[in-house]
Amino acid sequence: MRVTHAHRIGGIGGSERHLLTLLPGLAAAGIDVRFVGLDMAGADPFYAELEQSGVPFERCARPWSLASALRRGTPSLVHTHLVHADVYGAIAPRAPIVSTKHNPDPFRAGAWRYAERVLARRARRIIAISEAVRRFSVDEVGLPSEKIGVVHYGLDALPEPWGSNPELPTPDGAPLLLCVSRLARQKGVDVAIHALSEIPDAVLLVLGEGPERPSLEALARELGVADRVLMPGRVGDIATLYLRADVVVHPARWEGFGLAMLEGMLAGKPVVATNAASAPELVVDGVTGYLVPPDDASALAAALRRALAEGKALGPAALDRARSEFSVERMVRGTLAVYERVSGRASC
Repeated sequence: MRVTHAHRIGGIGGSERHLLTLLPGLAAAGIDVRFVGLDMAGADPFYAELEQSGVPFERCARPWSLASALRRGTPSLVHTHLVHADVYGAIAPRAPIVSTKHNPDPFRAGAWRYAERVLARRARRIIAISEAVRRFSVDEVGLPSEKIGVVHYGLDALPEPWGSNPELPTPDGAPLLLCVSRLARQKGVDVAIHALSEIPDAVLLVLGEGPERPSLEALARELGVADRVLMPGRVGDIATLYLRADVVVHPARWEGFGLAMLEGMLAGKPVVATNAASAPELVVDGVTGYLVPPDDASALAAALRRALAEGKALGPAALDRARSEFSVERMVRGTLAVYERVSGRASC
């Protein structure tokens, strides 16, 4: 089976990390897989990693060239990811289409939902990366439930380093709370900073960039915790910091999947997250970490204190769950089952 994946690439976020794991896994399973990308600023690191994996790819500088690229190679199936690929995939070759929905972004429930419903008619099957995304796609966007199934992201290991880390001035013995997140309101980093003010001596390390940086830095100063909030941006060796952390905190207000939670589990760390969207699918409350209501800094602080005290029990359970429920093999197997259904090799 020859399958072409398509996505707009502007860096390495959750959907891009997913592709960098899924595509080599499909190739190892015997699929003739290739990738076509619509380039944005910051695309080079993605292609550097994809090239290392041995998956062939084509880069497109203009949107209309994406459809032309998808026609080349006469794929037996086209697999699209997110809006731009969905649109241009729909006008590409008459190959069957599988579309993956990666997030419950509120814009999908606005006027765009009418266009998305039309595009869904072209797709033979739709993959949601979590049950939360599946529910949103059906209930809020209005996509046909009979077409949508869930295939969770999968990981077997923490990201390989691409560079060194900056010096981080963390006091010896201070509990380290790690938040891997874009600095955007969706991610709730402001709630974590409020919670930090209730956890004396702990340090909050936030890895990521985004538009909220100035307001988050101002909030930390206002609460008197600026010396305990470290925001170095993107770092070259994130795995080392996962392993160094005591607890991973994920206070997102909504989330498609939350790879940072899974990475924290793979590092053997308890995860404290908001009980919203996909988090309950990863974190088992009281077993692998704790779930708290969104926008409740005091509840988050209390759960973080418990996780710091109980990490030796929660961390191993988190690692066991990551390995058993969210492996790459499981993700690949679920994706292949969708392909087989679309191609008629499995019964409907």
